Amino acid sequence: QVTLVESGGGMVQAGGSLRLSCTASGLTVGNYVMAWFRQAPGKERDFLSGHSWGGGGAYYADFVRGRFTISRDNAKSAVYLQMNSLRPDDTGVYYCAAKHDRFGQFYYTRAEFDFWGQGTQVTVSS
Repeated sequence: QVTLVESGGGMVQAGGSLRLSCTASGLTVGNYVMAWFRQAPGKERDFLSGHSWGGGGAYYADFVRGRFTISRDNAKSAVYLQMNSLRPDDTGVYYCAAKHDRFGQFYYTRAEFDFWGQGTQVTVSS
């Protein structure tokens, strides 16, 4: 059984930083594209960043590029999201997702991902 567990959310003032973690079990992280999504209240779940297998590397939505950094540790079955210069509109539930892929491709939509965590709340106050 595959499980993804997010942690590291919380409340922070605008301009602050948080580091989210996602720990996976039941899958080999190195065989998956790992990604982060965000869902603000009353809105769709938006892609933020992904890390593709092999040479694909990190990729980002335009609105977080330069502020957020994704990284992964295959040995720990973990993926991280370092978030800097947080803004009130970054508030939402942050989800970790996994998509099986061994070709280094990039995935951006919710429907493409196979597994999801339960989410962790991030609240940025002004």
